[in-house]
Amino acid sequence: MHIHILGICGTFMGSLAQLARAVGHTVTGADVRVYPPMSTQLELAGIELIEGFSADQVKIQPDMFVIGNVVSRGNPLMEAILNAGLPYTSGPQWLSEHILQGRWVLAVAGTHGKTTTASMLAWILEYAGMQPGYLIGGVPGNFPSSARLGESDFFVIEADEYDTAFFDKRSKFVHYRPSTLVLNNLEFDHADIFPDLKAIQRQFHHLVRTVPENGLIIYPQASQALKEVLDMGCWSDRQTTAVESGSADWSALKGSADGARFEVSFAEYSDAVGNVSWQQSGEHNLCNAISAIAAARHVGVLPQISCEALSQFSGVKRRMELLDIVRAVHVYDDFAHHPTAIKTTLEGLRARVGEEKILAIVEPRSNTMREGVHRQQLAASAAAATQCFWYQPSNLSWSLQETLGDIPGALVLYSVNDIVGAAIDYIGQLAEGEALHMVIMSNGSFDGIHQQLLQALKACCQERIN
Repeated sequence: MHIHILGICGTFMGSLAQLARAVGHTVTGADVRVYPPMSTQLELAGIELIEGFSADQVKIQPDMFVIGNVVSRGNPLMEAILNAGLPYTSGPQWLSEHILQGRWVLAVAGTHGKTTTASMLAWILEYAGMQPGYLIGGVPGNFPSSARLGESDFFVIEADEYDTAFFDKRSKFVHYRPSTLVLNNLEFDHADIFPDLKAIQRQFHHLVRTVPENGLIIYPQASQALKEVLDMGCWSDRQTTAVESGSADWSALKGSADGARFEVSFAEYSDAVGNVSWQQSGEHNLCNAISAIAAARHVGVLPQISCEALSQFSGVKRRMELLDIVRAVHVYDDFAHHPTAIKTTLEGLRARVGEEKILAIVEPRSNTMREGVHRQQLAASAAAATQCFWYQPSNLSWSLQETLGDIPGALVLYSVNDIVGAAIDYIGQLAEGEALHMVIMSNGSFDGIHQQLLQALKACCQERIN
């Protein structure tokens, strides 16, 4: 089969393209922004790329056009496909029919932690010798790419609640039909497509309805929003998770304040089933880990093996990824897109570094953040930081300054250059050798601030030496 993918350079569609190529299909694709690293990955896979959505691409005459959710009516190529009556489908639908069909799908859904938990789960199965396939919305540190076909029936997928396509407004995850389903958490997000939390809960219940009777749903005991979803109707086995609680089916008990060591217990056994000592921190990562361990057991991996695997877990790119250490300044890149994600990430770092200074630099970039839905939660979300720089882009329709007011440690800045300058000034006030942890938090490129800050920091340190 020859498929032509519209929106091929997105993380999901680019990963789908590589899986399709690995199966043996001919794959071509188009996007408005064709650039590395995704363009490089695709070209190395033998996939021809076209920049733009020109209508004359219908002359390629593929067997199927696969449409990404970045494509809307008015797109010239899409209009040409519709006018000619040519066959088309969505990315999730094509994936379901041609990659996931007949496989044991382990799906990870939720507002937060999907990428990290899916990466943990794929790595556990790999460590256990199961050679799973996977599709993850990020680059897991234990694997070279965001997707692979695998050598077994097991397939781990990050199950996103965003809509499927302009012609299919169901969430992507309703197409995946998992036998093992992790529901990490559930909060209001994606305000551009969902009017309220109940609308998201309805989509999550559509997902729950697809899990077979002999399947398993894993969810946190404390999540009222997910309990409400399951109360709409559930026909599968369920197991609960918790941190520091013995009443759930699965529990993680901290061995250190930052969660760098923890013990795993399972209700079916009187003794602990394993211990983890790893490089991650924060209670949110313990929640992710315990869910991954529970999911892996459903396909036959002993909890002790899962704990051994997680002790070698390398994390995920852009999830508290340590970019560099310049003198005593640690610079991290984090994908935080929601006040809860900001809060749990910074609290985890605080537990790890104690009284050392933390500088958070936050871009409110997600559609929900840009619409100001969570703006009253922003100040509290950064409370664990010593200082927080908030970026107010020119196209933000509401004022960060008005929202944050005179909150100590909060500074609103209006350009990347201003942020870089303020960060260097802040570092200049530190005592010689004083540790600082600088966390850059955005779900986008943040106008290249990461490298600008590192270059300025290295130049500043060189000046001190001279």
